[in-house]
Amino acid sequence: MEERFDVVVAGCGVAGLSAAVTAAELGLKVAVLERASREERGGQSRYTEAYLRMKAIDQVSDDFETHLAEHAGVYMDPDFAAEMGGDRAGWSHAARALASPDPELIMSFADQVPGTIGWLQELGVKFDFLPTQFLTKTQPRLLPVGGGEALVEALAARAESLGAVFFYHTTARHLLLDERGEVQGLQAYRANEGGVRFLGKVVLACGGFEGNPAMMARYVGPRSVYLRPVCKGAYFNRGEGIEMALDAGAAPCGEFGSYHAEPVDPRSGVSEPSIFIFPYGVLVNKGGQRFTDEAPGTVDAYYERVTRRIYEQEEGIAYVILDQRVKDVPNYRLAIRTDQPAIEADSLAALGTKLGMPAGELEATVARYNEACPGDEGFKPLELDGLATRDLSPVKSNWSRRIDQGPFMAYPIISANVFTFGGLKIDASGQVLDTDGNPMKNLYAAGETVGMYYTNYTGATSVLKGLVFGRLAAQHIANAQ
Repeated sequence: MEERFDVVVAGCGVAGLSAAVTAAELGLKVAVLERASREERGGQSRYTEAYLRMKAIDQVSDDFETHLAEHAGVYMDPDFAAEMGGDRAGWSHAARALASPDPELIMSFADQVPGTIGWLQELGVKFDFLPTQFLTKTQPRLLPVGGGEALVEALAARAESLGAVFFYHTTARHLLLDERGEVQGLQAYRANEGGVRFLGKVVLACGGFEGNPAMMARYVGPRSVYLRPVCKGAYFNRGEGIEMALDAGAAPCGEFGSYHAEPVDPRSGVSEPSIFIFPYGVLVNKGGQRFTDEAPGTVDAYYERVTRRIYEQEEGIAYVILDQRVKDVPNYRLAIRTDQPAIEADSLAALGTKLGMPAGELEATVARYNEACPGDEGFKPLELDGLATRDLSPVKSNWSRRIDQGPFMAYPIISANVFTFGGLKIDASGQVLDTDGNPMKNLYAAGETVGMYYTNYTGATSVLKGLVFGRLAAQHIANAQ
């Protein structure tokens, strides 16, 4: 069976839908392939709150470009860095082929955000600076009212009204290439029907590989068995878009051995059952030992680094230990998104037993911590207060208060895999680049199929990345017709 379209979009999250709507608005015949059902469509986008790193409805945060640039690679050769400050036409072959996002890409990303938000407003999406789970933060977060689901449904309804054809229970498997190696479409598989060839220019917007345990083990490592996707929609992200493009000669970009980490309660099955209350307690591993600074800075800026330390512990799990003092923190419940209750006990010894820790270890750890606490004077729960422990390793840099008012509470925490960092390299128009840094004809990518991040995620940019580059890809396709 064969279907012919101007644009074939693999993926029905915000990246794919942005490409589909934009292409349809520009008069192109569009197919959208979605491996899930209509009711489940949208992948991770459907479940996310969709934080946007913006200080106003028409302005990105002040550090938007700089933070992305600072985490666009590790130990870059200074000669390449200098080269990339000039016009791309003068770059060497090596600079063009680097597995890092080009500066032009980052600038284009930032420049296109306000117009993209304005476009969504025209589709009826509303935005506001709503409360978040971060009790302390350094960056503003704009949110769509209704979260990612509102984005998915608004975009999908617009695509349907413009005549885009949706193929549900349909999985893209590999690219179709002609004798010159140029992309002509893709081969897909439809449940109960078998193979289908979709001919047309291709936009890969089918996510990362957090839902593929084989790819996770290959790239992130065997300990990735202790990770789990942050929401049920992420299980649909199995990396086929990335693999099929790499097989066709596309360039990789982003840190393939890493992912965006978020601290969640492993007992919960709700979407993003996050636990962000740990700066006000202590974190201990299965042995009852502290292992990291729980409060190095505001939680929005440091939770990922703390969560990675949790992942390094035995079986990838830790516990935040709290006492009744946590209730002194205004709106502390906002930082606890799990639907599961705290594990409670009247004494630390009893709590340690409930958590399966070696006898006496939890009490000894908390006693050492309490001895190192400076007292309550100067405690400022909603701002960095510098209330640090003394003569304790590892130090706790802020909000260090004794844990001695029972009943005592604990929440288990593991690292969720929000999305993987490794993906495809694209240019500022969304075209996939090959391993020599040249655009691959008829092939585009958007969203988490695109690799951009290294070492530390630039918070609240992933949804924007999908929205912006989905639109840019469709616009480039229309202009090239």
